[in-house]
Amino acid sequence: MASFLLYTGYFFAVYLALIPLFYMLSAVVPKAAFVARTLTAYIALLASTLFGVYASVFMRLAGYGHSAQWATGRSFKYLMAFFTGIEFVLEDPHHVLDTSRPAVFVGNHQTELDVLMLGSIFPTHCSMTAKSSLRRTPFLGWFMSLSGTIFIDRQNSKDARQAMSGAADEIRKRKQSVYLFPEGTRSYAKEPMLLPFKKGAFHLAVQAQVPIVPMVVANYSHVLWIKGFKFNAGVIPVKVLDPIPTKGLTPADVDELTRTVRELMLKELVTLTERARRGNKIAATPFPAHKAANGVAKVTGVDVKVAA
Repeated sequence: MASFLLYTGYFFAVYLALIPLFYMLSAVVPKAAFVARTLTAYIALLASTLFGVYASVFMRLAGYGHSAQWATGRSFKYLMAFFTGIEFVLEDPHHVLDTSRPAVFVGNHQTELDVLMLGSIFPTHCSMTAKSSLRRTPFLGWFMSLSGTIFIDRQNSKDARQAMSGAADEIRKRKQSVYLFPEGTRSYAKEPMLLPFKKGAFHLAVQAQVPIVPMVVANYSHVLWIKGFKFNAGVIPVKVLDPIPTKGLTPADVDELTRTVRELMLKELVTLTERARRGNKIAATPFPAHKAANGVAKVTGVDVKVAA
């Protein structure tokens, strides 16, 4: 045990020493900034995760367990802003985050930096979704359970509606909002685009009869472009769009709902990205038409991912 602690101490000492070294090198070798900020991001994420475990326990005991993911996310936001100069700035002109509960929030998914985006904008009384098997994972599963994660049972599910039924009940019962990435994976897009949307989030909103709230993040390849080893300080706008009600909708309406939300988000994505890039006119990058019809993924199951 003593040896383990000793080697762990050596590892973190070297790790922390490398961060300022690479920041200094970035004045001569610009790509060194990519390494410096990446190392900083991982150590900030680790610190926030450890904080989150303790925060989940104490906040649950105090009756505020539903806000543990919000508190953990905010800790990551402030650490990253201080040490890397990267900040997501929220625009919520109609105060939707304060007035729409419960709701299903959906957003575009670009890179691993979206963990910071979630930490910056996550409303209280909101959580991520995760497949139910993660509930039994040591540490991660404990944190998820304590912090109010909505678990989705995908075992033996034949379609998205069946997989989402239990989660819909939880949303109504606990009045807990959830956040999902309907693209299902990161796009890593250099220009504004959206992958085809999976329908799970929209089935969930219809089953729970709660509104869909689209949240759009400007394309931020000018801040983080992994293929080009670019990782700069910068401000990235995030905008909350008006809620889209689902009262009275049925599963037959899900395809049209998915298509409508995607079109609204794509239009706003172009506008936000132009502003983030100081007014440079851009156009959305089209997704190949043969891959999906009207931007709706043709799948029978549901692919639910933990934010990463």
